[in-house]
Amino acid sequence: MRMHVEKDQPATEPWATRCTFLGAAAILVVIALALGSTSKAFAGDDDDNEREPYAIGLWGDLPYNDIQKTVGVPNLIADMNSQELAFTAHDGDLKAGSGPCPDTLYTDALDRFNSLKAPAIFTPGDNDWTDCDRNAGVNSLERLDFERKTIFNTSFTLGQHHLHQQVQSTPLCKGYAGAGVYTDVPCVENRRWTYKGVTYATLNVQGSCNNRCDTFPDDIEWAARNTADIAWLQDTFAEARKKHSAAVMLITQADPGFDATDATRTSTRDPKTLAETDTLPDGFQSFLVALRDAVVDFKKPVAYVHGDSHYFRVDKPLLNALGQRVENFTRVETFGDHQENGTNDVNWLKVYVNPESREVFSYQQQIVPANRVAVPAP
Repeated sequence: MRMHVEKDQPATEPWATRCTFLGAAAILVVIALALGSTSKAFAGDDDDNEREPYAIGLWGDLPYNDIQKTVGVPNLIADMNSQELAFTAHDGDLKAGSGPCPDTLYTDALDRFNSLKAPAIFTPGDNDWTDCDRNAGVNSLERLDFERKTIFNTSFTLGQHHLHQQVQSTPLCKGYAGAGVYTDVPCVENRRWTYKGVTYATLNVQGSCNNRCDTFPDDIEWAARNTADIAWLQDTFAEARKKHSAAVMLITQADPGFDATDATRTSTRDPKTLAETDTLPDGFQSFLVALRDAVVDFKKPVAYVHGDSHYFRVDKPLLNALGQRVENFTRVETFGDHQENGTNDVNWLKVYVNPESREVFSYQQQIVPANRVAVPAP
């Protein structure tokens, strides 16, 4: 290192002084390199615009009973950890709809997510909070507040490696401030990140009519969150256009229903208007209309991932207002539950993502060998 020497100073300095200066400089260089490395490792905003293929893992609606918690899900996580994944995403429901919602429900889930080697993403499910008020004396919104504080308290993903995420700050959702009293809080569970040319987002969209039916429906909470979800949805597509993303993937919990053919699993709707045709309150129509408008306007591939109705499928149920199939929209429902059969259906979905391909996403079922029930693994 060449050191500049002022004319009015001696050409040499005491050795201790020079060592101190050089040591401090070295430390600063190490810190700078470390920060640069950390920034790169945690980048989730696609600054380098690399677009090579990669794979992600999707799962949800698990665990629903003790054997799934102690055997099935550990097997599933081990299977995910044995493969090279860019990240994983759980689309909600940490337990069955009935049963208590203690603090350990969320702290145990946090431990499970952090046992995943790849960055781990999560979006809440109705069994995690909206249905918690099936237990006497439990306020569902207070449980969501605890879930936010426990699982969504940083702008990074969970897991042993992390991605940085954008976190929704406005519009505001509702929080619990006492019986019948609300507070305005950020919807910190709504996240967005762009990875190698594809934009991803989670949205807090729930079963139980999106909190408009079941034991204690809450239209005030729903209205605020629905407004925030629609804004986050629209912002996500704006971000995707700005970044010239090849595709968008949205990850939610609820199966909102898209047409009149799914009555055994979820609500039925008029596929042209997207209005619900059964007698339950409709917590989804305005969101679905905004979704359809955004998908049609975007033109590129859009994958809509959800759980809720516990039936693995990849299909195209969305029609436009003229009754024509929206070709660039794909619904993806993950495996889940079937607790009556133990570890049956405790499986996950591997998604291959190639931003340079025409459809971007391709799907491969991952049937965990150790979880097979009806037909044991060979």
